[in-house]
Amino acid sequence: MSGGGLDITPLRIGDVLLIRPRRLSDARGFFAEMWNKRTYSDAGITTDFVQDNCSFSRSPGTIRGLHFQYAPAAQTKLVRVVRGSVFDVAVDLRSDSPTFGAFVSAELTASGGEQLLIPAGFAHGFCTLEADTEVAYKVSDFYAPDLDAGIVWNDPDISVDWPLDGRTPVLSDKDLKLPRLADIRTSLQKVAVADVVGE
Repeated sequence: MSGGGLDITPLRIGDVLLIRPRRLSDARGFFAEMWNKRTYSDAGITTDFVQDNCSFSRSPGTIRGLHFQYAPAAQTKLVRVVRGSVFDVAVDLRSDSPTFGAFVSAELTASGGEQLLIPAGFAHGFCTLEADTEVAYKVSDFYAPDLDAGIVWNDPDISVDWPLDGRTPVLSDKDLKLPRLADIRTSLQKVAVADVVGE
């Protein structure tokens, strides 16, 4: 589907959307609108984003995630890569969802300008594919330390096939100590996900 200069592709879990904003290219390079409230609203994406975040990872094989916030501060995220590339992952944590515990993934690159829209109710993480990778993302609710949570990156019940190419992953101490999904399943609250794409 497309609209207003956006090419929008629902992934296998259809609430997660791969978005390619239109680029205007010439001999100098290109110009693109990475966020335009009117354009996205015309395409049915009406999320009210309140905070912009950015992360920089020096080494390829850096894994950040899988992170989420509990309701009432659950976050919809719009993720893109400013420099380098990542393997980006969204895990369905909606307890009433038929795809609970399943994940979808997409490669996001600075050169391609792809974005991933991840609704509230999903955990998010990524693995850097290049050195000096910078990721920027918008979120629909503010950081809430008391509601901040996550799932360990190598949870066997989720079985993400991270593209490490034989590298040892680089993780924070915090992410190494995250619980498995099975250990927090009873604490997950149902998160109502608003329609992110209209008819």
